[in-house]
Amino acid sequence: MAKQIEGVAERILAAAKQEFLEKGYVDASLRTIAAAADTSTNSIYVRFGDKEGLFSAIVEPVLSEMTERFIKIQEQFHQMDRAAQAARMPEYSDGGTAALLDYMYAHLDAFRLLLDASYGTRFHNFVDELVRIEVEYTYKYMETVGYPANFGDALTEKLLHIVTTSRFESIFEVIRHGMSREEAAEYIQLLSRYHRTGFLAIFGTGTP
Repeated sequence: MAKQIEGVAERILAAAKQEFLEKGYVDASLRTIAAAADTSTNSIYVRFGDKEGLFSAIVEPVLSEMTERFIKIQEQFHQMDRAAQAARMPEYSDGGTAALLDYMYAHLDAFRLLLDASYGTRFHNFVDELVRIEVEYTYKYMETVGYPANFGDALTEKLLHIVTTSRFESIFEVIRHGMSREEAAEYIQLLSRYHRTGFLAIFGTGTP
């Protein structure tokens, strides 16, 4: 096997990021990327497989790490006892969201790609997995702190999925709107208060 030339992969990734950001996945051109990276399209295929493999090489490590962090936050909260979960839910939820925001802003281009350039790839609906995790742990929280017995009915399940999807989409709007990290923090505080008020209005406060 021929030895790969050092630095080519990095040039390809940099050129690809720019091309995907400007044109989106569907309209991005491997020929343009190869020319910008001063290499051939064949070298892209050798290193990344195909166009989606190239896109994946940019966004998947970032998305995987964020998902792992998100699950860790959820697990840490779920390991608390009933009283602690009931008392600390707002604090822990806000802190977890702030940590995820910090991560998003540290990897801003990757999230811009995921949000606005991933159509045509398996990452286009990446929010669905975050929603699934959040809904799963929301049910665990509701069961732990003693929400009404009918919280598991079909209507509630649909409602939780819809409002959780809305919450995540609203969080990611900070990137679509080009907010600074400081602006995003203020916006997220208001957004969290909005969603928490609605949650408590429908489900009550439980019986810690």
